[in-house]
Amino acid sequence: MQELDNLEHNISTLLNRYSSLQKDYSKLQEENELQRQEMMRTHSELVELQQMYKALRIAKGLSEDPEQQDIARRHINNIINQIDRVLEILKQ
Repeated sequence: MQELDNLEHNISTLLNRYSSLQKDYSKLQEENELQRQEMMRTHSELVELQQMYKALRIAKGLSEDPEQQDIARRHINNIINQIDRVLEILKQ
């Protein structure tokens, strides 16, 4: 009879642990989702800042410094070439 009581106690303990672990798992999943969303938001901000930085570099290149103007001109020509390639691909 004692073995049956021990078994019942062990099963009850395991069920309690299982329930506790399920709750912990749910919390961890929620935290993981929040962290993923935060990472995506941060990535979007990073991309936006990179675009702003490129725009500032181009604006700086349009300044009076001939070397910077040449760099900006090459960068703009590169962008135009990329756009032309995309347009050619779209035409096909």
